[in-house]
Amino acid sequence: MAQSSIEWTEMTWNPTTGCNKISAGCKYCYAEVMARRLQAMGIEKYSKGFELQLHEDALNVPYTWKHPKVVFVNSMSDLFHKDVPLSFIKKVFKVMKENPQHTFQVLTKRSDILLKYHEKLTWAHNIWMGVSVEDARVKHRIDDLRKTNAKVKFLSCEPLIGPLHKLNLKKIDWVIVGGESGRKPRPMDVDWVLDIQQQCEKASVAFFFKQWGGTNKKKTGRLLNGRTYDEMPDIEHLETVEL
Repeated sequence: MAQSSIEWTEMTWNPTTGCNKISAGCKYCYAEVMARRLQAMGIEKYSKGFELQLHEDALNVPYTWKHPKVVFVNSMSDLFHKDVPLSFIKKVFKVMKENPQHTFQVLTKRSDILLKYHEKLTWAHNIWMGVSVEDARVKHRIDDLRKTNAKVKFLSCEPLIGPLHKLNLKKIDWVIVGGESGRKPRPMDVDWVLDIQQQCEKASVAFFFKQWGGTNKKKTGRLLNGRTYDEMPDIEHLETVEL
């Protein structure tokens, strides 16, 4: 586990590492770049670079945290990668369920596998399930997510590389938007961001604006409409509604 600079979480936990590209949002994958760097540094966990690996020893880590944490699961991989066995995914879900004091944020681009497995997994309120939606070509991931038994559902529209008009936000609790950063970032239009923010406001969905991105993301910042948007799902309300 590691402390995280990602604005919408506190730390990361990687029971798997490594992945492969499947859509346009993967083009400049930050995790791949980081994995290569860690491999060059001689970090054992990344001895195979960005090749998919399962880390059984990492499953014990959440039990050692003394205080409640907000945790991004698999920042360096995708838990629903086609080569991750369902048996291992179940182990990860068991760990998350047995640590209800922590909030676990799981994010995938492989919504088809998520939908295939969701009924075989045990969902708890502290397990937030999200899908990446970088442009209109992958909006079907939202429909897949909506059909799952996840208690809290969210979208990560990052890197946002195209407009997302007329989103169906039914049963969606949270939307994150962010521009691409790095050496060759693809541009993000301000109108794309404003459109999503207005859709969320109209649908009463929590909206989180992460960054404008660019080659210097600290300089471009994260102000939108002259303010920061740090909204998070109202978990207490969601639990009450379900009860």
